[in-house]
Amino acid sequence: MPNTKFDSKSFNPEAFRYMVGRVPNLKMNELKKSRALAGNPDIKAVFSAQNGTAYARIAMRGLIDGDAVNYDGQTDITATSTKTFEQGVVVVGRAKAWTEKDFSYDITGGVDFMQNISQQVAEYKDGLDQNTILAVLKGIFAMTGAKNLEFVNGHTTTVDGAMSATTLNSATNKACGANKKKFTLVFMHSDVSTGLENLNLIERLKYTDKDGIQRELELGTWNGKLVVVDDDMPTEEGYFAAASGDAGALKVVANSATPAAGEIKAQDVTPYFGEGSAATGSFVVPGTRYTTYALGNGSISHEDIGAKVPFAMSRDEKTNGGEDTLYMRQRKVFSPFGISYEKTAQASLSPTDAELANGANWALVHTGETSEGDRSYINHKAIAIARIISRG
Repeated sequence: MPNTKFDSKSFNPEAFRYMVGRVPNLKMNELKKSRALAGNPDIKAVFSAQNGTAYARIAMRGLIDGDAVNYDGQTDITATSTKTFEQGVVVVGRAKAWTEKDFSYDITGGVDFMQNISQQVAEYKDGLDQNTILAVLKGIFAMTGAKNLEFVNGHTTTVDGAMSATTLNSATNKACGANKKKFTLVFMHSDVSTGLENLNLIERLKYTDKDGIQRELELGTWNGKLVVVDDDMPTEEGYFAAASGDAGALKVVANSATPAAGEIKAQDVTPYFGEGSAATGSFVVPGTRYTTYALGNGSISHEDIGAKVPFAMSRDEKTNGGEDTLYMRQRKVFSPFGISYEKTAQASLSPTDAELANGANWALVHTGETSEGDRSYINHKAIAIARIISRG
């Protein structure tokens, strides 16, 4: 059959791209089903019009505001105008290549490496996108500055222990108040999910098969929000405050002391998840702190900007008896609603994950005046993104 061998002479990039697209992207599909990821025609239009520019600023139209005057026949009616807000958006470019030897085909009796690679490329691209989203989320919660911290602090809930039945509802209410109804998805680590399952807080989605029998799906909901479980969610090892009788508790001793069994130097209690620093004579216990994200409809704009050559093959007849290399390129935008990418600390035309995670590159959308005191900022409660930090 044509195009079955991994051979650049018969490689059809459009057919390969179609094949990759047919393989289910499990993680990204659930994000899209939740409607947390949404297309943005403004973003699509600005990059189409500018022939692939790597960075752009788009206008966000402001809301009408101001106090009404008393209509009593003697009070003048005052007028105000709306302000235009600006949001910076950046295209994230990623590329990778894979090489297969002709001999691999020969020695395996004609294994279809093209099909094998297409399936793995789809999953690989899925992972790239997820890493980008997690880097963006980390970055926006690392923002500094008074107005930006209103978002960071207001949209972060820290739980001393494990999640409880009220955690999600309280966290989304703290973040968005009456707008908490916008939240549709919770992105969590399997350890957190398991704890909630043990409390019977996650309800499995059900479907009815062709025989009329109702069965449970792997997907679940928590307080009506779709739960996506992934162990790539952020975790951090450190020390929690503890009582002397707690299992695994360690007594904190002075840095000059020689710790005995069950003791730890104060300088080694890092990071410490309590308030301030661990005092000498107190007790701590090692553990893991988990980050869970709740997202709402349209909380992240997503557009595939595209690359001129998303897939290509190169043939090397000499090396290793002959081998083919598949090249993959992609350029995408993941832009959180109401938060602007300012490109303050970016070295090249595409940001790395580390640069996306740098809070210095992000700011709440504002009207752009030079003096911060003259700016109007978007109401952070309109941004349906929340972070929950918990022990499990």
